[in-house]
Amino acid sequence: MSQAGELFDYLTDTESLAIICHWNPDPDCIASALALETIAMEAGVADVRILYSGALGHQQNRAFVNLLDIDMRTAAADVLEEYGRVALVDHSTPRTASIEMGAEDVDMIVDRHSATEAVTAPFVDRREEYHATTTILIEYLLELGIEIDSRLASALLFALHRTCLDFIRRPTIHEYRAALDLYPLADLELIDHLYGAAFTHATMDAIGEAIRSRVVRGSTLVASVSRVSEDGALVQAADYLLALEGIDTVLVFGNANGDVRLSARSIDPRVDIGDVLERGFGDQGDVGGDKNGASGTIEIGLLSMADPDTVFDLVTSQVHRRFFDALRAG
Repeated sequence: MSQAGELFDYLTDTESLAIICHWNPDPDCIASALALETIAMEAGVADVRILYSGALGHQQNRAFVNLLDIDMRTAAADVLEEYGRVALVDHSTPRTASIEMGAEDVDMIVDRHSATEAVTAPFVDRREEYHATTTILIEYLLELGIEIDSRLASALLFALHRTCLDFIRRPTIHEYRAALDLYPLADLELIDHLYGAAFTHATMDAIGEAIRSRVVRGSTLVASVSRVSEDGALVQAADYLLALEGIDTVLVFGNANGDVRLSARSIDPRVDIGDVLERGFGDQGDVGGDKNGASGTIEIGLLSMADPDTVFDLVTSQVHRRFFDALRAG
């Protein structure tokens, strides 16, 4: 039996399913959750809930959820006890969801990322040769013969484009084939609206400060933002700076209420930016990611004993040093 068939059969044996997105979910994660919700409902699961922690900081992610009317709710560990099955999409370990639960609480995993720790669950489908988890779910839907309506097709196609086809992660043949299958079904005008989602003033301020503070060494750029008020601002600043001519690796970090938030991107095939952040900051806080994109959070106090509100310049020098040292060590 195919993995799509195994997944469907496994879902027919439960009345409820919690689909857990990773911290600050992006379109690939959200669209994958929406597709799994559709499959679960087709399998007769009566109660399906999409849950996440963190925030929808990126303006496109907020528009994505609002325009497509996706019902997502914030997650808590005690809520999971209400569900017969718990699934992770676009990530493989509970820590990436920032929810207090153990690996034994996870029943299903569908992901395209490499894993730095052992991954176990009754159902696991991890395909590192794919560059979007959305692609795996699209193949499930097609193989199972489940109708893909315009709303779902639009969500999946936008996720493919945002993640691979016009973004930093190089698409594989799987993503191109999936996009061709979805194109006739999607609402292209809706997708245009999603691309036109406006920047907030706070995000523009963060991008402006990152531009002014940038330090370039070869093809690597590091920038800082003294105050971060929106979770998605650093991500968008990193995406923006990666477009600078001659730059293939970017780290943007900022002071977010006493924490140092990190957002990194790389299109250099020699660099695994997730490993770089792990080497540089894994002993200081919660960091993670993959070859092309990574993020993390560190308490400023772990980098300096001084008052967090007065030491960002000191923290900045330490972040620069740690990042460049980690990059060279790779």
